Amino acid sequence: MSRPNLILIIADQLRRQALGCYGDPNVNTPHIDALAAAGTRFDAASSTYPVCVPYRFSLMTGEYAHTRFIPSIEWRMSPAERTLADELNEAGYATALFGKWHLYGNFGHYPGHNVVKASRTPVPRPFQGRFQRFAGFDICNDPWDTYYWNEDDPTPHKIDGFQTDGLFDLAIAHLGAVDRPFATVLSVEPPHPIFTAPEPYLERWRDREIVLRDNVELGKQYNKRGPHGRDLLDDLRVYYAMIENLDDNIGRLVAALRENGQLDNTVIALTADHGELLGSHGLLAKQRPWEESLGVPLIVSGGPAVAATVADPVCTEDLFPTLLGLAGVTPAAPKPGLDLSPVVRGETAGVPREGVLLEFVAEMRPGLPFHEETWRGIRTRRYKYTVLGDAHGGRPWQFFDLDNDPYEMTNLVDDPAHAAEVSRHHALLRDRLVETHDHYVLAPAFGAPGLNEWDPEAKFQRRFG
Repeated sequence: MSRPNLILIIADQLRRQALGCYGDPNVNTPHIDALAAAGTRFDAASSTYPVCVPYRFSLMTGEYAHTRFIPSIEWRMSPAERTLADELNEAGYATALFGKWHLYGNFGHYPGHNVVKASRTPVPRPFQGRFQRFAGFDICNDPWDTYYWNEDDPTPHKIDGFQTDGLFDLAIAHLGAVDRPFATVLSVEPPHPIFTAPEPYLERWRDREIVLRDNVELGKQYNKRGPHGRDLLDDLRVYYAMIENLDDNIGRLVAALRENGQLDNTVIALTADHGELLGSHGLLAKQRPWEESLGVPLIVSGGPAVAATVADPVCTEDLFPTLLGLAGVTPAAPKPGLDLSPVVRGETAGVPREGVLLEFVAEMRPGLPFHEETWRGIRTRRYKYTVLGDAHGGRPWQFFDLDNDPYEMTNLVDDPAHAAEVSRHHALLRDRLVETHDHYVLAPAFGAPGLNEWDPEAKFQRRFG
């Protein structure tokens, strides 16, 4: 068999818990569920830094966002970065990206949040990550008003209709014309707000009863997002409608690959850049270290993928080496993530690592979460530990037993019965910060010295003391 084709589908703000194959009782996702049943489903995949821009940087480079001090939004990736496309181009793949890029920011969107201006600004060819075929845009956030640009052509092209449908149309047409191994990233914004969908999907969900997650707080005052002034339950219904539209488009893609004779040798991976709280813990959006925010689907199906479920935690930085591993490509330089392709092929069981780093590096916009204080965390198979702090150092913040408390409703960080496990996870986090050369200031705790603190007497930073 020839080298496998690769298709990576990224759905913006799709939380892991909102798919049928991950146990959601409301949604109908038969095409995604079929991919999961036939392939490898990772049940504890985390978005290391649960915001769009840093996630996409790590996907494209394999590096932690803290190595470039990437804020949550409005950051521009240097053309000097070696990208996923560079690796695959050199291996002879036909590379392509369709849809959202979000690595060419800081051109007027911040601090005025002028999304219209951002959505009408093309990404210059040197800043497209060297994908051979690029039909993309930096950010849009209105799936009925999407413009994209082709490579270095300055002419904007408007998608006629709903963004997810239009981007899948472009990708399907492209794949049908490729005559060599291909590697395609298909990045759609839905189910990211604004919450809207084609009318048949909206009608299907209108006034439907919804089984809410146990940690949803309906008594909270939620912002009215978008022009329609809907409440939380309405947003949840439309969120599911957008996901079902995505599922139908994945079904169209699979059918086209089958018709082209490409399906048997094509790996289809589905994931998301982060999740969406949608009322869990009384909050909206992402940024937080709770599962609804950072828990993402990761399904790898087709080609050499075996049918399996993986309970071990995996993270954003694993995607770069894993996609290359599935293509039989070794990265030109070592990367911090793990190549999970042996797990996907069924050659190994489990992941040889106890936990994954979680982080929120910086928020430059006053008034938004984590502008004054930022967080770091470690997520193991059973537990999640996080610290929160400012320049004086992150201090123990949350500790959850995910086996017994999957909705993270009981913070055990000060529970004497869990003191030994909390201390052990603090040590795991500290070690990971050292290992990954993280600049984060960690305050002393549980008998462990601080990290990256300044010694006022010696007048130097105690980086790894």
